Amino acid sequence: MGFLRQKMLWIGALVVLLVLAVFGVAMMGAIAGAKPKALPVALVALDQPVELPSGETLAVGDMMKGMLQGNSQMPIQWEIVISEAEAREGLDSQKYYGALVLPENLSAGILSLQSPAPKPAVVQVLVNEGMSTQASAAVKQMLGQAMKMAGAELSKQALTMIGTQTDMLPVTTAQSLLTPFEVHEEVVHPVGANHASGNAPGMLVQILWIGCLILSVFLFQALQKAVVDGSSRGIAIVLQGIAGLLLAGLTSGFLVWMASSWYGMELANGGSVWLMLWLAGSAFFLLQSTLLNWIGLPAMGILVLLMFFSMPLLNMAPEFLPQATQDWLYSWTPLRFAASALRDVMYFDGYAPSSSHSAVMWFIAGGFLVLLLASTFKKGRRSDKRKSIAAS
Repeated sequence: MGFLRQKMLWIGALVVLLVLAVFGVAMMGAIAGAKPKALPVALVALDQPVELPSGETLAVGDMMKGMLQGNSQMPIQWEIVISEAEAREGLDSQKYYGALVLPENLSAGILSLQSPAPKPAVVQVLVNEGMSTQASAAVKQMLGQAMKMAGAELSKQALTMIGTQTDMLPVTTAQSLLTPFEVHEEVVHPVGANHASGNAPGMLVQILWIGCLILSVFLFQALQKAVVDGSSRGIAIVLQGIAGLLLAGLTSGFLVWMASSWYGMELANGGSVWLMLWLAGSAFFLLQSTLLNWIGLPAMGILVLLMFFSMPLLNMAPEFLPQATQDWLYSWTPLRFAASALRDVMYFDGYAPSSSHSAVMWFIAGGFLVLLLASTFKKGRRSDKRKSIAAS
């Protein structure tokens, strides 16, 4: 019974529960209940209405446009654009997860079902895989289901319209009624082979963060030892920064080589990927080393928690996250900006939206470089003791 009265037993139990709670929030709380909402998708309605033999007008494009916009169950925010070229430009600039193009001859194709030689129109579904495989897959599935529903409704209407004229249907007409229009799916900015289903940017950033964290700890220990041995703290910190930046470049290059050579990751622009990883690694090293220089080894707790809170977000589309997670974590975590900047390079040839992710990484690197150099003026305990002894 004496064992049960030991304080360490109950303190240990409380610590375990606290750790589980903290890491549970980090790994599950930020993304629990994640579901898509308001996914931006471009809608291009080019259809030209046609006149029916009865004198009425058939406007299939307007009908489908109204059906899509009126469907509140689809978590899609439709953005009306005037041309396919404008929609593709929006896909390139990562404004849309996908696009739906209703062609000019959509109504004419439906009307042709009554003729001996039906000519169904082709509806285009574009999915922006490089922007987010998770969101693009959801958009592709929803648009596919919407087109099936629209096709079934149009088949029903066409059959009713033809039935008023004849009771006998040619075989070609009957076959065309099964698919009143064709759907052509196109993937833009594909992710490439062995990219972990598009999760490669987040995965590489996680590995890089861990590598830079180990590097920062060892260089911090080297800094402390050099100062204790009598080296100038200012010079030692400058050398710490230079060594860290060079080793971050070496680490980034090894990571690119390992991903492509060991695991067959297809990298069309390996040099650009290396440079972006070097920038991200430099920002990570400077951030981590700054906290270590100012706070000491207790800063490791902050850095580890930052990593665990950020990891689940790196490959998530923001529209899938709870609003609180978007506002309080996704909007500022450095790892997310690094993953987004790397995604820009890997899948969009470095082209990013107006709020450039790479610019944020440069800002982080520059800001923490200044703070790292400013830690020169932080007095160490051992140097303070030496000064007090010398004064006495």
